[in-house]
Amino acid sequence: MVQTLAQIVSLVVVLYAALGLLFALAFAWRGAARIDPAADDATWGFRVLVVPGAAALWPLLAMRWARHTTPPIEDTPHRRAAAAAHEASSAERPSAERPL
Repeated sequence: MVQTLAQIVSLVVVLYAALGLLFALAFAWRGAARIDPAADDATWGFRVLVVPGAAALWPLLAMRWARHTTPPIEDTPHRRAAAAAHEASSAERPSAERPL
C-alpha cells in the first residue's frame, strides 16, 4: 500500500516535471513575448533563465498564455501619487505649451 502510494506520487511528480519542461521550452521560445511585451526583444540568456521558473509554474503561465492576457497594471500608492502629480502638472500648463 505505501509502496503503491509512493509510486503514484512519484509518477505524478515526474509527469508534472516532464510537462513543465516541454511547456517551458515552448514558452521561452514564443510564449513569454505573448504575455509580456517587454520580453519581445529578450536575449537567449533571458530565455534560458526563464525556463526553470516556467517549468515550475507552467499551469499558471499556460492559462495566461491561452487567455492572451497582459501583465496587470500595479495599483500602488506610488503609482497613484505619480498619476496625480502628472495630472496636476498637465492641468497647470496652458494648452499651447502641451507637447504633442
